Parts: sequence; structure tokens; C-alpha cells
Amino acid sequence: MKLPAARRFRSAIVACAAALALAITVPHPASAQEGAAAVQDVTLTDVQLPLGATLVKVPKLTASGTRLSKDDLAAIFRADSPEPWQTRLARLDAASLTAPVFLAEQAGPGNLRQSTTYRDIVARDVRAGKIGELTIAGATISSKGDKPAQNGAGTYGAIRASGLDLTALARLAIEPGDGKGPLQTVYGALRVADMAFSSEQGITFKFARFEVTDLGGRQVANGWSKAVDTMAAGYDAAADKRRALLTTADLIEAQSIGRMEIGGVSVSDTSLDTPMLMEIDRLSFAATGPDAGVVVEGLGVASGATRTRLGKLNLAGASLGPFVTELRRIAETPDVPPGPEESRRLAVALGTLTLSDLTVDLPPEPPVQKRGAVDTPRQKQAQNSGTPARARVAEARPPDAKAGDPLVAIPVKSNRIALRQGVFGMGPAADGAPASTRLALTGLEVPASLASGLPLVGVLPAYGYGDLTFDLTADAVWDDAARTVALRDVTVSGKDIGTVKLAALFGGIGPELFSGSVPAQTMLMFAGNARSLDLTIENSGLFERFLAAQAKELSLKPDELRKEYVTASVLGVPVILGNGPAAKNIGAAMGQFVMNPGKLTLRAKAKEPAGIGFVELGTARSPGAVLDQLDVEAKAN
Repeated sequence: MKLPAARRFRSAIVACAAALALAITVPHPASAQEGAAAVQDVTLTDVQLPLGATLVKVPKLTASGTRLSKDDLAAIFRADSPEPWQTRLARLDAASLTAPVFLAEQAGPGNLRQSTTYRDIVARDVRAGKIGELTIAGATISSKGDKPAQNGAGTYGAIRASGLDLTALARLAIEPGDGKGPLQTVYGALRVADMAFSSEQGITFKFARFEVTDLGGRQVANGWSKAVDTMAAGYDAAADKRRALLTTADLIEAQSIGRMEIGGVSVSDTSLDTPMLMEIDRLSFAATGPDAGVVVEGLGVASGATRTRLGKLNLAGASLGPFVTELRRIAETPDVPPGPEESRRLAVALGTLTLSDLTVDLPPEPPVQKRGAVDTPRQKQAQNSGTPARARVAEARPPDAKAGDPLVAIPVKSNRIALRQGVFGMGPAADGAPASTRLALTGLEVPASLASGLPLVGVLPAYGYGDLTFDLTADAVWDDAARTVALRDVTVSGKDIGTVKLAALFGGIGPELFSGSVPAQTMLMFAGNARSLDLTIENSGLFERFLAAQAKELSLKPDELRKEYVTASVLGVPVILGNGPAAKNIGAAMGQFVMNPGKLTLRAKAKEPAGIGFVELGTARSPGAVLDQLDVEAKAN
């Protein structure tokens, strides 16, 4: 199996970036060696240096203000030198190193060939293999391979780096390690402007700026250069998949970034049936501090007539430890495709994800019309007479809506789904499952046209509601030791509709609930039990609309229908529920609520500490048999 084209393309970009970093290490040693015993300027020509799969070519290098001789420089550049790279690079010392052109050619993986040409390279204050400041005017990238996604070209604008440690870069790029060695900082700061890359397949990436500070890592098996090649190569067999997964885990654990920011991101794909454009104003990452985490601002995605806009995304408190652990676990069985349990384990350390100001504009649905049919004789006549399409559309428009006429449909302006804020968070993991989960949606707006047909909310348009606005909260806790799941707060609130609040406690629930195994989850029916339930219903206008609609349909006055519902609640509900004390309590509370619809509260708790088993609930002869095992409290208003 090969990696998908998009993944291969992204991997190729990563490989290009690695080649860039690797290439930058070479000109500085050459230029630094130019000096002899006295401080002088020295120039080397036609320098070529093979570094694994990368061949570096520097037509001209000039070292200024250096005491190194040409022999010293030549010794640093010797491909067959027995000295480690970091030892040789540590001897670099010059006031500046310059190269008009610098070319890095990379072979692989497979038949992929990539070349990067840098222009006007200047390294200042080179001391003991460390560069105080590095500037590059720009660069061009070329990539050729067997796949359309591998063929493309790109450019970099100005590149500026400070605190560049060539010895650390050489260690990480070439020398193997176990990923547990000391952290080595390569760049104090790196800034790249105006990055762009377009593939033959029709995918284009653009970045207005890229900035990173305190970039480094730890040495990994076979070095970072070969590790990136392994990730980019894809996999045709289980062994390749295992190698790629383990390498990915190694690189995630070994990398270190202080802060990173990318601005003016644009990704377009014209190869799709419906071209797609994604734009991001700003993407940032911070390892520590008050703004630690990932922040995405101004995300927009356009695909055909569908438009999505996200004001801000914030991911805080994420931990890659469980993610890496699960990657390695999946790698041990590469022949088995990951299932729901693996996906859950990968996401369990997600932290807290917050979305702000999300809007999704969907194309309005065309009116349903029988095939080949026209609505009116005038439309049919216009169609047969060759009337222009614009005139036919105008002819088909519905009549203007009259004020107060509920039977005339109001034209839909747009199908927009909006969310003011959404928060999703998971607590620490236990047996691969989150100990707590919280979901909060504030200001969720759904057009009535889209709500039609949905469970429960689908009937709301019939009661005169237009666009619907909801708030939702769900807060649950799993206690592995007590084998309980507590729904601490599940609240759904609708504007001018009402609020439903639910809290419950269930027992006999262990990690098998989250295993994804059907037999294990089925066993919960025999081991699980319900212990308590609190339900609160608050009316904010829905009951009055419901009563008015039902009264109109039954040709009754609302007050007359209300009295019938009160009677049905007080007398009918107890009969349905077994006519016991709890049933009568519930019926009386419901009657009070119907008479004066405000708040209805129901609390039920199992009389036995072990609760009522799920099997017993499912096989109960009647509702009364269940109520007899509960302490019930019901009240209205």
C-alpha cells in the first residue's frame, strides 16, 4: 500500500525542509576554513559534498576574517574523513561566510528527485561551528517523481536565522541515537518569508511567513535525515508500515520547539471535482507559558457553494505521550487495521479544544419538482417558446409573502449553521479511556429548513419557530475504581423554547464500555445498573406554542385543551405508571406544570445501593414494577 497522494506530497515537503537544513550545514565549514594563520579572505570553487542521499554543490564560497588554511577547510569537507562531522564543524571560525549560489540535490525515496537552490547566502560571526546570523535572499525548489503529486516546483522568500549550531545540526541529521540523549538546540530563531509550492496534480501551498524559536531535538535511530525519508516513502507491506509508524513515534518524541508561528496560509486543490481553497490567517504553537498549545485564527474553507469560517481554534493541555504510545502499539500488529479503540486511544490526550465564531454556509436546497413537470401553464409556455432562462426564473418565483399569513413560505436567504463557542475536553486517561469528558456548545444556530426531519427538533418549525438557537452542555465522569459513570450535567437549552437538564449515576461500568468490542459492551447489559436520575424541564415558550397548535388542529380553545391535558396528567399518567404513590406524585406534578408551565422536576433514586440492573429495567413487566424500586420526588414550579 502506498501513502495517499496528499500525504506523499506533505512528506515530500518535509523532506525538502530536511534537505534545506542539511544543506545549510555545509557552506559554512568550507567558507570558514578559508583563512590561514593570519586573518584573511579565502575563496573555494566547485565544492561538492555527498551527505547520504543529498549532494551539496557550492560553485563559490568565500570566507572572510578567518585564520583557517585551505588545507584545514579541505579537511573539514573531506567526504571520507574519519572524524565525526561535529568535530570538524567545531573548528569553523570566520567573521563571515558567503556563497552566491548553493544547490542541494536529494535522491529518494524511490524515484523521487528534489533540488533546492539558495541565493546570496551570508553567514556572520561564525565561531566554533556556530553562526550568529544567517541570511539567504531566497530559494527555488524542484521535485520530480513517478506520481503527479510528487512533481512540482516552489519558492522561498527571504530566510533569516540566528543562533544556528552546525555541530548540533550535523549530529541530528546524520548520527544515530536512541531518542533519549540530551536535547540539542539547532536554531535560536528561524524566519522564512513567502513560501510557495505547487504540484503537477493541482495542489498549491502558500505561507506568507514562518517563524520558529528554540528549534532542536534528540538523536534518533539512523539520524533525522533517513527518518524523514522513511516517513515519506510510504509502505507497500506490513514491515514498511511498522517501520514508518515507529519512525513517526521516534520523531515526535525527539523534536523540541519553543514557539512557532505561521501566517498567511493558503492551500488549494484544483484536482477535485469541486475545487477547494483553505486559508488561515495565523497558526501558532507555544510549548510553555500562558498561551501554551496550538492556536489557529481566521480559518476559512471554500468548496463550491459551501463556505466554512472559523474565528479561532485553541488546543490546550494536549499530551503527545499517549499518542506516541499508541502508535508504537499499533506498529506491533501492522497487519491489523486500526479500529475505534485505537482511534480513541490516539485522541485520549487531546486536552481541551475550543472553537470560537464558527459559521458554515450551505447552498440552499432547490425546490422538489417532478421530473419533466412544470408548475404552471405560463411556465410551460415560456419554456416552449424559448424564453431566456433569467425570465423563466423570474416567472417561477413565488408570490410575495403577506404579513401574518403562515401558509406563504418566506424565501430562504441562506442555509447558515453558526456556533458562537464550542468546548470539548477530556481528562486524564485510565486504561486508555478518558476519566472525564466535557462538551459545551454556546450559541448554536440552525436554520429551520435544516432542522426539518431531525428527531425532536424537526417538529419545531411547525410551531412557528424560524432559525433555532441552542446551548448544550454535557459533563461526564468515569470512576474506574468504583466502576461508575456519572452524568453530572447534561443540559440542552433553546431560545424561546425551554431547557432540559439531566443528571444520572450508573454503576457496574468498567473499561470494557470503551473497548469497542461488541461482546464486551453487550456484557454491560448484565453487569450495569442505574442508581439515580435527576430531570428538570423548564418551559420558555414551547408549551404555549404546542398548546395553541394542537388547539387549532382540534378546533378547541387553548384553555379548554389545557384542562383536558391537566385531567389526563392527574388521572391518566398514574394509571399508565401503575397507580402507585410514585406514579400519583408524578401525575400531580405534571398536572401543575400543564396548568402553569414553568419548571418540572423529577428525582428518582434506587432504594438498593446496588441500583437497578439494566437487564431488570429492560425486562420489567410494567413501569410500576420499576417505580416500586425507586424513591421518587416530583414537583412543579
